Amino acid sequence: MSKRKLSTKQSRQAAKTQARRSADAKKSKRDLARQQQVGDLSSPQAGLVVCRYSKEFEVEALEGEDKGTLHRCVTRTHLGAIVAGDLVTWRAGADQTGVIESRAERRSILERQDNFGRLKTVAANIDQMLILLAVEPYPQPMLIDRYLVAAELMQINAAIVLNKIDLLTNDNQTDLDALLDRYQRLGYRTSKILSSRHFTPELETLEPIIEGQTSIVVGQSGVGKSSLINALLPEAKLQTGELSETSREGTHTTTQAKLFHLPSGGQLIDSPGIRDFGLWHIDSAQLSFGYIEIAEHAAHCKFRNCLHLEEPECAVRRAVNKQEIHSERFASFLETRETLLEQQGQSSPK
Repeated sequence: MSKRKLSTKQSRQAAKTQARRSADAKKSKRDLARQQQVGDLSSPQAGLVVCRYSKEFEVEALEGEDKGTLHRCVTRTHLGAIVAGDLVTWRAGADQTGVIESRAERRSILERQDNFGRLKTVAANIDQMLILLAVEPYPQPMLIDRYLVAAELMQINAAIVLNKIDLLTNDNQTDLDALLDRYQRLGYRTSKILSSRHFTPELETLEPIIEGQTSIVVGQSGVGKSSLINALLPEAKLQTGELSETSREGTHTTTQAKLFHLPSGGQLIDSPGIRDFGLWHIDSAQLSFGYIEIAEHAAHCKFRNCLHLEEPECAVRRAVNKQEIHSERFASFLETRETLLEQQGQSSPK
């Protein structure tokens, strides 16, 4: 059953109610103690959403005697989507329970298309996207580019990390090094790590990248996202899966985004593994900004609405010919743009 849509008046009233509840959480004289009687609630207080489980949420107390502990909470109506990384106002009940009353304004959100074609918020208040690749399954440059588009449009940092370096050989290392170099030349930070449960982890090059940041770990299934978090936080004990013997693709072991605190400072948000990352909800102009080198050169095209196909004095095609834009990145841009237009029922540019 779909959720009932609010009228404009109802939406405004819901926003006012959330703002009032958030303000109540900042008052000095409050009783933040967890309540002893079922049905009683504490005064409003600040919390951090760690994970969602169906209609319940795991909220970390950020103040009071329970600071740092987790509570299973439900939410008031009309709060919108609540996801890992959200800062909320909540009230503590009995037995580590509580009620979320409002959600603070977000500084960033990651969204993706669900299995029904609807736009779904995955996580909030992210500083950095950690794009995890692996030697197996072999990286998909188109998927990497789509993640980078999302990061650029969110205006957050992005880093590309190659996992399972124990599987590097003379046959695959040259191509993988060239792939990392392609993105490093664009200014993205890169790293090589080993986080397998079968070997001693090698994470030294990763630590400076994630320290002090709230990073969401993304990547196709099987690249080792859960193994990475287990290597950084052994107490997490996340389930890990093996690659398929036939397809060499991974299985989904993470079903919900979950936030973890790092001992060195900062947080990691583990996201569900996906084999595709659609961008159908953006337009072609936004897509251009997501490919940073294309956006830079497009500013010098003769025509403001240049499609970078057959137009005269196209600065983007000129840069491709001079190898200032990688030919595979340009092909990725054109293919992604065509897919966007098809999904949105528009004609492809000719």
